Amino acid sequence: MPTPLYDALKEYAQKNPARFHMPGHKGKFLPAPELAGLAPIDLTELLPTGNLYEAGEPFDSAQRLWAELFGFDFCQFLTGGSTMGIHTGLALCAGPGEKALVDRGCHRAVFNALALLDLEPVWLERPWLDSENMIGPISPGQVEKMLDQHSDIKTVCITSPTYAGVLSDVEVISQIVHARGGTLFVDGAHGAHLPFLGVDPFRGADAAAVSAHKTLPAMGQSALLFVNGVDPDRVRRTASIFGSSSPSYPMLVSMDLARDWLLGEGRWEYRRTACRVFEFRQAFPSLKDGLSLDPCRLTLKVKDGPAFARALEERGIFPEMEDGGHVVLICSAQDSDGDLYRLEGALVELRERMGDCAPIPAPPLPERVSSPRAALFAPGELRTLRDCEGEVSACQIAPYPPGVPVVAPGERITKKELAYLEKIGYNMLSEVRVISEA
Repeated sequence: MPTPLYDALKEYAQKNPARFHMPGHKGKFLPAPELAGLAPIDLTELLPTGNLYEAGEPFDSAQRLWAELFGFDFCQFLTGGSTMGIHTGLALCAGPGEKALVDRGCHRAVFNALALLDLEPVWLERPWLDSENMIGPISPGQVEKMLDQHSDIKTVCITSPTYAGVLSDVEVISQIVHARGGTLFVDGAHGAHLPFLGVDPFRGADAAAVSAHKTLPAMGQSALLFVNGVDPDRVRRTASIFGSSSPSYPMLVSMDLARDWLLGEGRWEYRRTACRVFEFRQAFPSLKDGLSLDPCRLTLKVKDGPAFARALEERGIFPEMEDGGHVVLICSAQDSDGDLYRLEGALVELRERMGDCAPIPAPPLPERVSSPRAALFAPGELRTLRDCEGEVSACQIAPYPPGVPVVAPGERITKKELAYLEKIGYNMLSEVRVISEA
């Protein structure tokens, strides 16, 4: 398969030019052997290498291949993770001061985008699954209900898949949104690998951001923004607002190469891993019944999440995250059979610690006092969280991972929020920023 960006960088490097341009290592030296191979293709914007934020080769061809693969009109490479994609995507979908229907389970990057773009959120609550002790998929019926109640909303933002691998029916939700003249943006940060497994997770969406680095063999912070029906020049201009004017070419080329590998050998490697995850779900208590799930996300149900995670780490196995009753493991094509057998052995040893935990309450929906923008940029002072009852937050109070705020800027911290945070094990002695009375 073609790798347009990689081929252009390699051709330039092979000509052994005298590099009187950035970066300062000049393609010759980086002070660690692990980095040495990157130096020749760590380049800058030149006629042969192209410009990420302008039309032209080799980016046009490299990005077109990704857009075709995901079924969108245009793809923009990003070097600031899905955070950059979320900020860019929402800026394309909604104008300053407009209302947006926002999934309350979104990542903190969405909450920051609301403040930066001065958007007015109307919260879309996810159903709480008592049997699973976690949020479920977005209900299309709830989206329809909220849009009928707020006919002036034209932008909808949801997360799919979730950190735990739960997928919502994006296609049905998009039909509801489009029938009312709206636009659907999907934070799909954890779903970059799904099309390579034969899943079409973003069908019908107007825009979607995915993190290549989370689940693909791509470098940290590399991500992709997909859009339909938007002038590519406008996408490039908007992305340049939120990204560095000196994007990392090794990051960019890693996405070019990852796509090529995943369309060949990598596709089968990912399916091998998906088969093993299916076996784990049958053998151990985990999310599996009645939910649409990422085939490679293993979310175990355990009696004490933090203790179980520490027990895995003592055995040299490091999960992605844990909460009170779950441990989440990201499995990918790069997990060898040996890695997966090692994980299986550890899970067999720890089987008695698995199962349903004590009931976890649904996260509260705090009282809104001011806009996200006004609160985030308001004069503030630091307080110990346990001493913040009655205060209005000027920051996000968000366990990380998954980075979903329990309290957002502009919301009041009351007994119910403090009780919930303590229940889920949040550090009540941590300092948070609240709006100053002055």
